[in-house]
Amino acid sequence: MESKIQILSTVKINKSDDLYKLVTVLNKTLKHEDLMFGLALDEEDHNKVVFTIYRT
Repeated sequence: MESKIQILSTVKINKSDDLYKLVTVLNKTLKHEDLMFGLALDEEDHNKVVFTIYRT
């Protein structure tokens, strides 16, 4: 069975030390809704991160 991951939304936001906590709680709380959340350092501006919402 093939699993497709669909990007629903992305946004660049200012980097903060506690953002990973938000992503963790969202992933734990909403995984039963087939949602997944990601956080990545923006390659162009290391003071920003890219927050992404996926449907799994």
